[in-house]
Amino acid sequence: MPTYEYECGSCRYRFDLRQGFDDEPEAECPQCNERARRIFHPAPIIYKGSGFYVTDSRNKNEPLTKKEKTASGEKSTTSEKSDGK
Repeated sequence: MPTYEYECGSCRYRFDLRQGFDDEPEAECPQCNERARRIFHPAPIIYKGSGFYVTDSRNKNEPLTKKEKTASGEKSTTSEKSDGK
């Protein structure tokens, strides 16, 4: 069973409570016996390893495209011209 954090609506006391997934997201405050509500926290996302950037999937011998150069912070030179398409 997961542990959830709750906060009392009147005294602002915070406490943890183990509940099942199907249980109601409300509980009673252990200090003042008033209604407490579940506090939701965003889950952290951690990107580790290769494969998260445009330059990770290309061959090391291939030159960067104009879009990749812009994304990586390189400025385009005046010798590069558009196709006119």
